[in-house]
Amino acid sequence: MIEQPSRSIPSDSPVGPLAAVRGILGSVDPRPSPGVALYTASPDRYAEMPYRRTGRSGLKLPALSLGLWHNFGPDRPVETQRAILRRAFDLGITHFDLANNYGPPPGAAESAFGAALAADLAPYRDELVISTKAGYLMWPGPYGEFGSRKYLLASLDQSLRRMGLEYVDIFYSHRPDPQTPLEETMGALHTAVQQGKALYVGISNYSAEQTREAARILAGLGTPLLIHQPRYSLLDRRPEDEGLLDALDELGTGSIVYSPLEQGLLTGRYLDGIPAGSRAAGDSPFLKPEAVTEDLLGRLRALAEIAAARGQSLAQLALAWVLRGGRVTSALVGASSPEQLADSVGALRNLDFDAGELERIDAIVRS
Repeated sequence: MIEQPSRSIPSDSPVGPLAAVRGILGSVDPRPSPGVALYTASPDRYAEMPYRRTGRSGLKLPALSLGLWHNFGPDRPVETQRAILRRAFDLGITHFDLANNYGPPPGAAESAFGAALAADLAPYRDELVISTKAGYLMWPGPYGEFGSRKYLLASLDQSLRRMGLEYVDIFYSHRPDPQTPLEETMGALHTAVQQGKALYVGISNYSAEQTREAARILAGLGTPLLIHQPRYSLLDRRPEDEGLLDALDELGTGSIVYSPLEQGLLTGRYLDGIPAGSRAAGDSPFLKPEAVTEDLLGRLRALAEIAAARGQSLAQLALAWVLRGGRVTSALVGASSPEQLADSVGALRNLDFDAGELERIDAIVRS
């Protein structure tokens, strides 16, 4: 994540989700037009999606969850955003992952999600797992980012107002704070649970050692560490190599991984080079054009051949790989259209790899 200037809803504003998103989007009203049928969820929404227990908790998450990092905000059509959320729920995706700084601008994704929730999904709130995070820059001054008690609890209150919620299911510390004692950061997460503003707590971007210590502190407070959200993909194996997955196994803590498609590199769009309109072709800070080398393209093409032999797209192979074996609870996917989301869900038809496939994949990505 990058630090972004704040356009969050002021902490003293009574704004609700519809008013908040109108304030960001201008005159756009996300509510259904007169005569438009209200959304009714598919009665078969739980027929095919597998659900996995999160660590030792009683909470189950869908194998694929919807992340709202890049595709929700004022630069996206409201109806497209609503259609993606409706399609996700119809496919059995019950978990929606946000953060206070998602947009742009920061706060916009939560406001857009709150508007869509009010318009379409409010009757199904008890079937949803909604998470948000705090840790990156949201407002000026020393209390606008990282992990102080003041920042985390104020940020959670703002997030709840933007989404029109009384509570979130999971509240995360988005990144470790090098200056604030871990006891204070974890204590703030515990307070959020005690106040009824979060049901569970998690951390993101913490090392294995930091994760063990965070879990120890939280256990002493009586609030278990439910989940960790690390970056993990075929091309980024650090959770394996640095012992994080081992630590989570030992602790009985769940994991939900972000960027399993490595900022689009593993979608198949880059097999012939950098495509127009892609992140690498634009000014994205997350994928620079110089990272897309001929060596990388050769590896992607080799992975695509393995995917084709499995009857999968490259994206489906990449998602199936992070979910293999059950060590990862859920993988976060983004979507720019309902069709793209349905294609991602297609990965769940084949999560099994034989030893030969895994050896060939390792030879490609680790050589």
